[in-house]
Amino acid sequence: MVKVWGLVAILLFVFAGNVLSYDRPATRKNIVIHPSNNDAPTFPEQVHISLVGLDKMRISWITTKSLIMPTVVYGTESGKYEGSANATTTSYHYLLIYQSGQINDAVIGPLKPNTVYYYKCGGPDMTQEFSFKTPPSQFPIKFAVSGDLGTTEWTKSTLEHVSKWDHDVFILPGDLSYANTLQPVWDIFGRMVQPLASQRPWMVTHGNHEVENIPLFHSTPFTAYNSRWRMPYEESGSTSNLYYSFNVFGVHIIMLGSYTDFEPGSDQYQWLENDLKKVDRKTTPWLMAVVHAPWYNTNEAHQGEKESVDMKKSMETLLYKARVDVVFAGHVHAYERFNRVYQDKLDKCGPVYINIGDGGNLEGLATRYENPSPEISLFREANFGHGQLVVENATHAHWAFQRNDDDVLVQRDSVWLTSLLADSSCRI
Repeated sequence: MVKVWGLVAILLFVFAGNVLSYDRPATRKNIVIHPSNNDAPTFPEQVHISLVGLDKMRISWITTKSLIMPTVVYGTESGKYEGSANATTTSYHYLLIYQSGQINDAVIGPLKPNTVYYYKCGGPDMTQEFSFKTPPSQFPIKFAVSGDLGTTEWTKSTLEHVSKWDHDVFILPGDLSYANTLQPVWDIFGRMVQPLASQRPWMVTHGNHEVENIPLFHSTPFTAYNSRWRMPYEESGSTSNLYYSFNVFGVHIIMLGSYTDFEPGSDQYQWLENDLKKVDRKTTPWLMAVVHAPWYNTNEAHQGEKESVDMKKSMETLLYKARVDVVFAGHVHAYERFNRVYQDKLDKCGPVYINIGDGGNLEGLATRYENPSPEISLFREANFGHGQLVVENATHAHWAFQRNDDDVLVQRDSVWLTSLLADSSCRI
């Protein structure tokens, strides 16, 4: 066993694709969270929810023992469950030495907007009751955004700050657990995020740390990610869990995949073209995109990577012509907000690019920036934290970056955004 994991560690160093040429400050240690109830193998853990269409929610959870027919019961009153849905199940092996628990997914609904629902995973006889609130069907809509989370004490601080803000949806632009093939870390991550992810929908895309393929040993990428974090890709016409889109009232959000094919003619490229053509700006006046590897970045970290450079070359014009308002990215462990740009120049009809890959992972922060700061970069800072986007109405939204400063929440950046739909000169 020790020899196997030693080999894995060597391979990880070679294949993880992390840029190590810049300094990182001291980090906080990883947190280990054990199962909450070892004596009950059917007890649900790692519970998280995600949006499915406009009026449904996917409930996902894991049990150590296989359930013959797992179900979710739910209702609008605590202890009273008028609805129920059967779950589909899956599990996976990794390197012949890890076997996941049973991963259960149940889609419930139709659900009312802006309503608290109470639910139990596994049936009405289970002891633990969870609850969530559905997004509203009118403005304002509130999004919390943070990427590159990991399982450290900084992660815990970030999640605690997010939990105190009454948001509707959590957006995660890739790099979730930082398991790096050590599959039990995925379980720790699931337990860590459960208090928040069981109450608000988490919409995620993958990053480089989700790839987890090891040549000759485990050649299938994204095994854990696709098994544990199923997103509504089929509902958006995608053929892959690695890229999809969804709507929250007035907002259409496109989740792109940096580490799958994105060249012109690829499945993802063709899907993106079709998805953008179907966007109705009358019903979703705001159009946003989320990607892991940033297309604009003045930090010294992660410069010149094909997932940034080539994907930008392939897809930037598609987003520009569709008048995407905002593009969120992770990967770089720092915060940076750009002006509206297109092809490296100021352009009032281009998206605002925001990098927020500083949720709290063990690798630490990327503290070195290019100097002097280029004109297109408006604010940059290497600190852990999260973002808060409040879409107030069809034309205006407010964005703020909240820094974890010695565990105290400090607002470091704040700006009002105007939808490109409101600028007559940018209308398509």
